[in-house]
Amino acid sequence: MNIDFARQQMVKQQARAWAVLDGNVLAVLSEVPRERFVPAGFESLAFADTEIPIGHGQKMMTPTIEGRVLQALQLTGNERVLEIGTGSGFLTACLAQLAAHVTSIDIHDDFLAAAQKCLTDNGSENVDLVGMDGTQELPQGPFDAIAVTGSVQTLDQRLVDALTAGGKLFIVIGDAPAMRATLVQRGGEDDWHNETLFETELTPLLNGALPPQFSF
Repeated sequence: MNIDFARQQMVKQQARAWAVLDGNVLAVLSEVPRERFVPAGFESLAFADTEIPIGHGQKMMTPTIEGRVLQALQLTGNERVLEIGTGSGFLTACLAQLAAHVTSIDIHDDFLAAAQKCLTDNGSENVDLVGMDGTQELPQGPFDAIAVTGSVQTLDQRLVDALTAGGKLFIVIGDAPAMRATLVQRGGEDDWHNETLFETELTPLLNGALPPQFSF
């Protein structure tokens, strides 16, 4: 496989074709070596428009979703970012290239260990990885941007409260097959609004579902 060609095709035929038009985002997707962040044996799928299993029932998001996440947050290079769900670390590396600092949390220690190696090899030095369940607690904020890499059934107000004024949160809300990719932007202390960006389906964040008796 010609890796450089495959990467550029991913950017042109997937990201750009699905309305990822931000030049900085496209540059990051072109530069960060996605093939080094996929699990062993899945290198041939690194640039395919498909979710890739990474263990514990979790999956890497497709390149198109990753591009839409990065574009929605509109990072300028000065932000302090929180990522909930480190996973493979690929989106973490992209966020780190677009922002000043990234704190990424995950409940799985093996994800964190593998991601740390990949991030170190990539030269991503402005990242802190933390073992933490984001459905139960959050690192010390506030944050200028938050990216949640797994879906949840309902929006947790704590995430909004963790944003700075003007901060942005990308999160996928709802139940399959009609989940809503949502951008939440905070104004003042009690001022925030939601915008549905597109419909999609994303693997749920571990512990992100409501208990069965509260499902509807």
